Amino acid sequence: MVAAITRAQVLGFRVRAQQLHRETGGIGDTDVLDIGVQDSGRDGAPWALAIRGVDVSALGDGVLAKVWTIRGAPHVYHREDLPSVAAAVAPFSDADAAKRMFDASKPLKAAGIGTLAALDAVAATMRSVVTEPLVKGEVSARLTALMEPPYLRSCVPCDAVHLYEQPFRLAALRAGLELEAGTSPPVLRPIAGFEPATTVPDRLDVIRAYLRLLGPATPQHVAGYLDAPVREVKTRWPSDAVEVTVAGEPRWVLSADADGLAAGAAPVTRLLGPFDLFLQAKDRRLLIDDRARAKAMWPALGRPGAVLLDGDIAGTWRPRKDGRRLRVLVELWVPATGPVRDAITEQAERLAAHRQVALSGIELAR
Repeated sequence: MVAAITRAQVLGFRVRAQQLHRETGGIGDTDVLDIGVQDSGRDGAPWALAIRGVDVSALGDGVLAKVWTIRGAPHVYHREDLPSVAAAVAPFSDADAAKRMFDASKPLKAAGIGTLAALDAVAATMRSVVTEPLVKGEVSARLTALMEPPYLRSCVPCDAVHLYEQPFRLAALRAGLELEAGTSPPVLRPIAGFEPATTVPDRLDVIRAYLRLLGPATPQHVAGYLDAPVREVKTRWPSDAVEVTVAGEPRWVLSADADGLAAGAAPVTRLLGPFDLFLQAKDRRLLIDDRARAKAMWPALGRPGAVLLDGDIAGTWRPRKDGRRLRVLVELWVPATGPVRDAITEQAERLAAHRQVALSGIELAR
């Protein structure tokens, strides 16, 4: 008999799987690093790790590395995992690579160039160009001078011709390049001793990692997360995934994790960053089943963070400068009771300490 799982059980499962319930933890046992921690925005990966109990003051020792991977976004991983990560995030096929490249695949197809071969060509050229740290714009300019027309586009915003953006990003790790932390515009540099792996451990397999951290899920959810064709994900669906139902919909979770669904809701309050993994799940209607609130949570531009209150999304937050202090603007979707305000204030103080500034207060709006 297929188990019926409630929304509260799903959210509680994800909170615990992603270790948002932890008060303290080490880099070595932080599971979200297996799928990559997106490093976008003001706080990015350091804040995502901090709210999972990691002492981020020790991150400067080089144990982590930032690279462009899933959806071409910058993600942080264990440095020692980079060879296997390169294999894990590589497109599964030419069709998959074409989908992940978006419009860059059209001129390549017209020229008879396979998309995986194209990524290899871009990677080889990038490898020859970036022999020392180089800012992205300089790398792009040098690539443009070396690559053939099918790889290039006329960019109206830049008023220039340069490489398509997605192949540029997707080929960087393939080329053995990482992003220097704290650089904007990003600086690319060679990864010392990098050789891509030929196999992927289960821990880093992107389909398994999604199910482990964002399950229960469907092949459509995983494909949406990767920008991959659904059929490619279905072909590689884990044999040890077991079926459950959520709101009458069939979904899957790894058999080893199925018992974790019984735990139910997780009474945790956190200020999630705009690109925190918890918000990256592709079943957004499960997270927020209200069109207006979902639009506020995921606007086209300028995403806010999410208030995770007692394990559920209860509103949005945005940082505001108050001189040399921090003020946090919070829009709640639940009553602002005393305990709710205290819990949010505690997390805002944590954010201020993370930014090494004082908190001037929180501003609640409903």
